[in-house]
Amino acid sequence: MAERLTAGDNAPGFTLKDSTGKDTALAPRPGRNTIVYFYPAAATPGCTKEACDFRDSLASLQSAGYDVLGISPDPVAKLAAFVDKEGLTFPLLSDADHAVAEAYGAWGEKKNYGKTYEGLIRSTVVVDPDGKVLVAQYNVRATGHVAKLRKDLKIDS
Repeated sequence: MAERLTAGDNAPGFTLKDSTGKDTALAPRPGRNTIVYFYPAAATPGCTKEACDFRDSLASLQSAGYDVLGISPDPVAKLAAFVDKEGLTFPLLSDADHAVAEAYGAWGEKKNYGKTYEGLIRSTVVVDPDGKVLVAQYNVRATGHVAKLRKDLKIDS
C-alpha cells in the first residue's frame, strides 16, 4: 500500500485529463487552496452523492478560497457522461493507471463482501497555495463527507 500523506507533506504534482480531454494540473494557485478528492467510480450511488454534495457546496467553498478537483480511475468518456448527467461544475480527472492515487496514498488494499482486492480508497487531500498538505483524510464516507470537511476546514454554510 502506498504511504499516506499527512499535514505538512509536499503534495505530489500531477497533470491529468479532465472530462473534456484537456490537461489539468495541480499547480501552485496563489491565494487558493485545492480540495483533491479521490472516488472509486463515476455514476455509482455513493460517488454520485459525494460529487453532487461538492457541486452543491462549490460556491461557498470557492468563496472561502477552495477549488475542487475530483479524481477517479474512470476513462475520460465516462467522466464526461457523469459531468453531463449530474451537472457537475468542477473538474473531474481521469487517473486510469492510478499513479496519482498511489502517490497520494489513495490506492491500496480494500475488502468488500469478504473479498480482498486492490482499488481506490475514497480519500480527500486539501492542498494549500504553496503545494503543502493541509488535511489528509482516508477511508471517508461518501454520504456526509463534504459537510464534515466543511466543518473541519471551518467553512460556514
